[in-house]
Amino acid sequence: MWTPTEEEKYGVVICSFRGPVPQGLILELGETVQILEKCEGWYRGVSIKKPNVKGIFPANYIHLKKAVVSNRGQYETVVPLEDSVITEVTATLQEWAVLWKQLYVKHKIDLFYKLRHVMNELIDLRRQLLSGHLTQDQVREVKRHLTVRLDWGNEHLGLDLVPRKDFEVVDSDQISVSDLYKMHLSSRHSVQQSTSQVDTIRSRHGEACRLPVPHHFFLSLKSFTYNTIGEDADVFFFLYDVREGKQISERFMVRLNKNGGPKNPEKIDRMCALFTDLSSKDMKKDLYIVAHVIRLGRMLLNDSRKGPSHLHYRRPYGCAVLSIMDVIPSISELKEEKDFVLKVYTCNNENEWYQIHENIIRKSSTKYTAPSSNYGLIVSLQLLRGEMEQVRREYPMIFNRGVAVTRKIGFPDVIMPGDIRNDLYLTLEKGDFERGGKSVQKNIEVTMYVLYADGEFLKDCISLGSGESSRSLYHSFVLYHSNSPRWGEVIKLPIPIDRFRGSHLRFEFRHCSTKDKGEKKLFGFAFTPLMRDDGTTLSDDIHELYVYKCDENSTFNNHALYLGLPCCKEDYNGCPNIPSSLIFQRSTKESFSVSTQLSSTKLTQNVDLLALLKWKAYPDRVMDILGRLRHVSGEEIVKFLQDILDTLFVILDDNTEKYGLLVFQSLVFIINLLRDSKYFHFRPVMDTYIQKHFAGALAYKELIRCLKWYMDRSAELIRQDHIQEAMRALEYLFKFIVQSRILYSRATCGMEEEQFRASIQELFQSIRFVLSLDSRSSETLIFTQAPQPGGQVSGAGTCAPQKCGGASRPSFNSAALLNSFPAIFDELLQMFTVQEVAEFVRGTLGSMPSTVHIGQSMDVVKLQSIARTVDSRLFSFSESRRILLPVVLHHIHLHLRQQKELLICSGILSSIFSIIKTSSLETDVIEEVEMMVESLLDVLLQTLLTIMSKSQSQEAGEYVSCLLSLLRQMSDTHFQHLLENFQSKDELKEFLLKIFCVFRNLMKMSVFPRDWMVMRLLTSNIIVTTVQYLSPALHKNFTETDFDFKVWNSYFSLSVLFINQPSLQLETVTPVKRKKILDKYGDMRIMMAYELFSMWQNLGEHKIHFIPGMIGPFLGVTLVPQPEVRNIMIPIFHDMMDWEQRKNGNFKQVEAELIDKLDSLVSEGKGDENYRELFSLLLLEKIEQETWRETGISFVTSVTRLMERLLDYRDCMKGDETENKKIGCTVNLMNFYKSEINKEEMYIRYIHKLCDMHLQAENYTEAAFTLLLYCELLQWEDRPLRDFLHYPSQTEWQRKEALSRKIIHYFNKGKSWEFGIPLCRELAIQYESLYDYQSLSWIRKMEATYYDNIMEQQRLEPEFFRVGFYGRKFPFFLRNKEYVCRGHDYERLEAFQQRMLSEFPQAIAMQHPNHPDDNILQCDAQYLQIYAVTPIPDNIDVLQMDRVPDRIKSFYRVNNIRKFRYDRPFHKGPKDKENEFKSLWIERTTLILTHSLPGISRWFEVERRELVEVSPLENAIQVVENKNQELRTLISQYQHKQMHGNINLLSMCLNGVIDAAVNGGIARYQEAFFDREYITTHPGDAEKITQLKELMHEQVHILGVGLAVHEKFVHPEMRPLHKKLIDQFQMMRSSLYHELPALDKLSPACSGTSTPRSSMLISHSPMSPESIKLVHRHSLLNMLGTVRHSSSSLSSHTSSETGNLVILTDSSIGETAEDMYHMQASPSTSSLSSTHSAPSQMINSAPPSTRDKYRHNRDLMMLLPTHRDRPSSAMYPAAITENGQHQNFQRALLQQVIGPCKPCSDPNLSVAEKAVPAAPSSWSLDSGTREALPFLSAHVGSILAPPVPPRSLPHGHYSLHFDAFHHHLNDVPPALPARTLRKSPLHPIPASPTSPQSGLDGSNSTLSGSASSGVSSLSESNFGHSSEPPPRTDTMDSVPSQAWNTDEDLETPYLPVRYSLSEPDVLETLKSQPCRSHSAPSGVIPQDTMDPPALPPKPYHSRLPNIENEEGMMKEEEEKHRALHRKISQPIGGAKEEQARVAWEHGISEQ
Repeated sequence: MWTPTEEEKYGVVICSFRGPVPQGLILELGETVQILEKCEGWYRGVSIKKPNVKGIFPANYIHLKKAVVSNRGQYETVVPLEDSVITEVTATLQEWAVLWKQLYVKHKIDLFYKLRHVMNELIDLRRQLLSGHLTQDQVREVKRHLTVRLDWGNEHLGLDLVPRKDFEVVDSDQISVSDLYKMHLSSRHSVQQSTSQVDTIRSRHGEACRLPVPHHFFLSLKSFTYNTIGEDADVFFFLYDVREGKQISERFMVRLNKNGGPKNPEKIDRMCALFTDLSSKDMKKDLYIVAHVIRLGRMLLNDSRKGPSHLHYRRPYGCAVLSIMDVIPSISELKEEKDFVLKVYTCNNENEWYQIHENIIRKSSTKYTAPSSNYGLIVSLQLLRGEMEQVRREYPMIFNRGVAVTRKIGFPDVIMPGDIRNDLYLTLEKGDFERGGKSVQKNIEVTMYVLYADGEFLKDCISLGSGESSRSLYHSFVLYHSNSPRWGEVIKLPIPIDRFRGSHLRFEFRHCSTKDKGEKKLFGFAFTPLMRDDGTTLSDDIHELYVYKCDENSTFNNHALYLGLPCCKEDYNGCPNIPSSLIFQRSTKESFSVSTQLSSTKLTQNVDLLALLKWKAYPDRVMDILGRLRHVSGEEIVKFLQDILDTLFVILDDNTEKYGLLVFQSLVFIINLLRDSKYFHFRPVMDTYIQKHFAGALAYKELIRCLKWYMDRSAELIRQDHIQEAMRALEYLFKFIVQSRILYSRATCGMEEEQFRASIQELFQSIRFVLSLDSRSSETLIFTQAPQPGGQVSGAGTCAPQKCGGASRPSFNSAALLNSFPAIFDELLQMFTVQEVAEFVRGTLGSMPSTVHIGQSMDVVKLQSIARTVDSRLFSFSESRRILLPVVLHHIHLHLRQQKELLICSGILSSIFSIIKTSSLETDVIEEVEMMVESLLDVLLQTLLTIMSKSQSQEAGEYVSCLLSLLRQMSDTHFQHLLENFQSKDELKEFLLKIFCVFRNLMKMSVFPRDWMVMRLLTSNIIVTTVQYLSPALHKNFTETDFDFKVWNSYFSLSVLFINQPSLQLETVTPVKRKKILDKYGDMRIMMAYELFSMWQNLGEHKIHFIPGMIGPFLGVTLVPQPEVRNIMIPIFHDMMDWEQRKNGNFKQVEAELIDKLDSLVSEGKGDENYRELFSLLLLEKIEQETWRETGISFVTSVTRLMERLLDYRDCMKGDETENKKIGCTVNLMNFYKSEINKEEMYIRYIHKLCDMHLQAENYTEAAFTLLLYCELLQWEDRPLRDFLHYPSQTEWQRKEALSRKIIHYFNKGKSWEFGIPLCRELAIQYESLYDYQSLSWIRKMEATYYDNIMEQQRLEPEFFRVGFYGRKFPFFLRNKEYVCRGHDYERLEAFQQRMLSEFPQAIAMQHPNHPDDNILQCDAQYLQIYAVTPIPDNIDVLQMDRVPDRIKSFYRVNNIRKFRYDRPFHKGPKDKENEFKSLWIERTTLILTHSLPGISRWFEVERRELVEVSPLENAIQVVENKNQELRTLISQYQHKQMHGNINLLSMCLNGVIDAAVNGGIARYQEAFFDREYITTHPGDAEKITQLKELMHEQVHILGVGLAVHEKFVHPEMRPLHKKLIDQFQMMRSSLYHELPALDKLSPACSGTSTPRSSMLISHSPMSPESIKLVHRHSLLNMLGTVRHSSSSLSSHTSSETGNLVILTDSSIGETAEDMYHMQASPSTSSLSSTHSAPSQMINSAPPSTRDKYRHNRDLMMLLPTHRDRPSSAMYPAAITENGQHQNFQRALLQQVIGPCKPCSDPNLSVAEKAVPAAPSSWSLDSGTREALPFLSAHVGSILAPPVPPRSLPHGHYSLHFDAFHHHLNDVPPALPARTLRKSPLHPIPASPTSPQSGLDGSNSTLSGSASSGVSSLSESNFGHSSEPPPRTDTMDSVPSQAWNTDEDLETPYLPVRYSLSEPDVLETLKSQPCRSHSAPSGVIPQDTMDPPALPPKPYHSRLPNIENEEGMMKEEEEKHRALHRKISQPIGGAKEEQARVAWEHGISEQ
């Protein structure tokens, strides 16, 4: 049965509960719960964290706490009954715990560890507080530590400051705003001072001044380990002031035995002392703890002969010191003792013993000896603070140990009443004694006795130090052999006061002999009385005493015998007639000095004071004695205060007339003396005296009379200082007057009451007279700070008179009087009623001059007097306030009007508000508030406006708190009266404008710091309440006919600012804090929003005045993330649209303003997706009903779409997003502004934002294109433009010119000179038209420079990538769109993909190029699809021109591109497992973009896509043709280099093709397409089949020539490879023979002949760099990183249509660092295998195999020019230069071998790996058996490239004769036929989407196969279908010849070229021809010109030419045509074509 709990209401969870039972409440350790019901060991209740969830939990999991239950029942609340500090600590620790972990995550490690330490301290302190075992003082101290740490943590974590009073959190409702402000200030101060000792903060005026805190040193001697003495020792500790050079404390004495332990066994662990009464000033001095060690034993420690062993002397041994300044930092915060070791140093010369400690401190090391070890005195120290009583309470253990209290010599800074002392400190200074006829000096010991007047020895009156009992005699220590000893030993003489008079000291001097007997011989004495005859004690001074001779037989029994003698010089002067026959003779040459210091509260050394106390003994001197009192020191007066006061009043009673004024002056002097801080604490003694001991019942009459007399004299110019002193003493004078009257009244039963009242009235008349004196003097008062009675704060002070001609002004008297005046109120209240006293005061304050120009100091004094009046007890009575408040407010009002003394005024107002807030009588408060509103409200507002305009933050804070206090006290009635009291609407308007302006400034200026949350919330609450009171008045008075825009606008601005305040945005705070705020204040934004909306509705037709002005502010309000505020405010926009529609017929203004402001507000971080939806929903709902519905809906939709883009833009900008995302977002938004809403200004702003982003990312070309958008908006006109963004005011022409120059500069930086040149021309036209020749010259030079740059500077060609963004998680501007991106320099596909994945870390990379389905498009995820695409240039004309240099073409190949292409292989129909090529088709996709690249972004969206399919046969043609081109180029390069070196590349290339051909290779194509079945089923392909056959013939011919070249350059060790190649070549030809019977004649190269031959082959179109991927599959280098190749050339993996998107091949080829040419990765390298071989998930990457080896190569690579070459195709025919090479041979040579200078993106690849990648081939024709050559990699050298001869195969013949191989040395082998492209109407094919590189160009995409590929792979093959093949102009590529021709325009006619190895003249001539310096790359040696064929013959003739005559023909033609030239660019045809054909045929027939 569940029963409600009675006692068990609140508890803490002590074990986590997971709630495994039905209705179980899940609880975490440390949570608090409120218990509602219980049942059999279970409780039912709620967690305080989640008060809405009820559940059950086990009772034993809960620790119960006492709690207070209010409102018992269903809605009861429970508050734990524990200290509020504990509650706060608990809550704070829970809050910090979360933030603490976040610190670690954010790497704020330092704060993390500090906070952990503080949290542990808090837990420990909380535990102490909970224990309940602390005293009240300890509790207070613990709370202080807790709050300091809480505030420190809150500040460092950025949490709110907690205002506190007495360590407890204050409730802001219970105190005034002014007090709350001060608490915030003091809390902030305590946080800043948290490390220092925090004393309680003194309140402003009334609270008594706190005592300075005394400090005490606790010292405990643990042990003396320096045990080499072997004798007993005394150790004396004392404090020593180095600067003063004196001992400041008594000595603490410890007696030790010879073992170093205490002599008294009881003292073990009790050798401790407490050095007391050190002031803060002392703690700042350079103090040392000094320890003197005196041994007791023989005269000399190590000499047993010196003196008998039974005699012990006190002998100096050693000294130790410790600097207190050094140890204080380590002990000040400790609660326990800390140990230190003091080294004991010994003195080198005993005569300097008296200053050994100084020598050690000064480190005069010659004067002392350091100990041999580090041991010494081990002491522990502890610093204690507080009064002795407090210390005794807090550290009882110290006192239980019998600590020796060691006092300060002299009085402490503060002498406490009741502190009785009577100590005489005597220092033995020095002595001078005669040698007395001895050869050595004496060992002198001094013995001292204290004797009473009757000769009795006083016992126990000599103390050597605290810690040991006093003794009756004293023996000094003995200095060895010293007649002038200096001791410097301080002895305390605690002589009883009653024995002091008549006592004297006697000093006896003995010589201690060190002979055997060791007797001590007395040889003299000295003495001194302690008190003089006049009753004064021995003065504090050095006294040089006379030494009298005597011996052991002398008798001192009759001390009168020597007391009659003079003891010193002063004494001698006093009694000159001394008989010479006395028994004791003075030794005139000897002297003895002592110094004394008296610390006594009972004895005086002052004669005048003694005379006053015994005045009756000198009746005739009374006047003089009273006059001399002023010269007595303060210490003496306070010691005898009571006696002095009694004496004065007795004298006053004795003769009032005669002594009255003098007694009054003496009394004034004493009273003012107690104002001194040193004696301030004797005021309680004075108070006690007045209350309990004062007996002058008649004194009041004389005191009043004298006081009045002084006041009445204040107008006179005599003795003004006396008058001022009397004024300052007013408080105690009144105390004496009142007490005297009370005594008199008691004695006489109230007689003379009327006379007393009358005299007081007259006295006040005099006071008013003093104040009303005209004091308007130009002389300024000197204002001095002085502690005031009652302990007023700074500002309270006295005015010291400034003498002027010997007189002072009366204003000083006024100042002194005003300072003292408030202190008399309490005394008056004892005799008069509150009203009477209030009337006295009002009259007095009223008599003060009300003008404010009486001098600043007087103003201050006057206001301070008012301030103390307000702080006095009198003002706390409501009846007195009613009387005093008007006059106080009057003075404050005057000062505020004049803006004078604002801080003091604010202090007074704060006090008034505090009193009113705490006042209980409601009716009085209402009246007082009414008074204050009338007097102050307006002037307060004015003052605040002035202060805020000057930004004086402290004053602003004070006055804001005063204003808020006043507004908070105001009720409905007050507001009603206030508004009724305005005489006119203008006055009301002015008031409203002022108060709204102050409120606005309050929120704008942040008067209160961000962490003053309590203060800020209270301020907001008061503002919203006030606005609710004032808004009806605004509506009532300024709406209809009297509409006032200014007031309404001010009101709206205030409301908007209020709602947007950061402190009110509750969404940003923690749930606990939010709940607190909502419980206390509610959501004030909603309150203000309702107020704002209702006022808007009240405007009616005047709403139009606020359109468009208030649109922005209201929009800001609607963006506040509070749903209710949004619901209230968004409909206002409909209202605005409606009103503008009514007025103008449209709402253009609303539209324009809304869009403008939306942009800036969203970019500031406001708004969210919910707002966008709500905005659209609410407005569309409203607009539905309107007639202008269509335009409205269009507008709302447009704004909603803008918001979508803005939110995307903001999210990109504020996150750590990449530049790409930001740029994409900006472009998207910019285009929206331009195209959809036509906001030109916003458009231009975003143009500049985009430009800045590009510049930051160093995208200079894009930055230029972006600025160009703005430039295009401007015209060359002189229209003036305003300043905008960073542009000044200027004409349109000037701005366009400046922009153009900047754009040109950016194009230059981006190396896009071609884009800059048209702008240069445009500027040139403008300059020319204006005859500005200087600028014209400059721009023309710039243009010229750009042309030079184009020709000379190296530019990298970028790669291009297609990226698809699929899924709804992408930003709006990317979602389900595809883009093409221009890659960065050197960026390859894999690097690009990594970059994209890092930009979108949530994205998943799609592993296929297929278009995604709807599931992916609509899913809540991100999918990225990335592959490389090839650009299709628009400017074909440039690329087809023969003479255009490649550097120019290179630009047009990759710029201004809108179309891109990629291929995807697939199988159509059934797949033939034996030969997959039969069904392998290519899907070619062309992408058309929205804009050309490059442009304003690095990427643009794909606008549309086109698909075509390439048949297997066409693909085969392209593959074989590409491989042929590759071979031809490579062979050509080796031939032209004409140098022996590394031919590995050629070896591998030949091996790859021949090997593949023998073992599958092109045989697969034969099987597939030469099959009768295929020919029968595809009759339309006959021409293509023929073309493929021609290409195969061509390949055989090329391979033959290649083998010849290979034979020439092959290294001897590589001969086996060469032989193998020739063998395989024979097999290859054999295999082709069956299909192609024309190949019937075997060339000698194939029959094993190894005669070296030299061939000069004519190069055909050079191969693309993409084709150089030839590494033997099994070569050593390739083994390092390659993926295993398929063993079959037509692998079964072909069917895998979804090849990798990224395959990074990893074969490598070796090079030496000396290579002239270095190999580099091609920009588009992908074999068929890269499309179809690997599984779709696989991404291959190379190991870091030979990285370092190629570092040098890589560096050189950077210096080489970069190009991408295009193959010779139908589109790009080749051309031959006059030296027998391609025109682009330079490029072919560099690029085919080296490739463009682009390192591959994979950093693990070596240069060689990057240069020659090989992919695993699954469908290339070259993957037959490959053999590894172990020595291949050993011979890595330069690559030689002999030219490749052109190929010609007559149509219809399939046999090539290689008879050249059978000739002798002079025989010439056939030139390789140049093949025609007549039957290839196919476009170039771009890179496959699976290519590992990017930026593949359409005209040169030769795709090599794997390492041994014989046929280039399909995916990058060179031709595709085209309905209209481009026109052919030649069969050669149009490439600049200038690099190789001397005359670039001329060329010799065609001649077949020799390639015999036996002609040295050929080799020579090839070396001699110079080349153009600016075009030839470094390392390329230009060749001499051979006469090349003008054109290759076309291989379509039906007969086989005669080859026999070729050589002769060649020679003849060579001689004949050497000097003839013709243009390259002529089209091929007609006579030239025929000539070329005939020449070729003739050569063949001869051969």
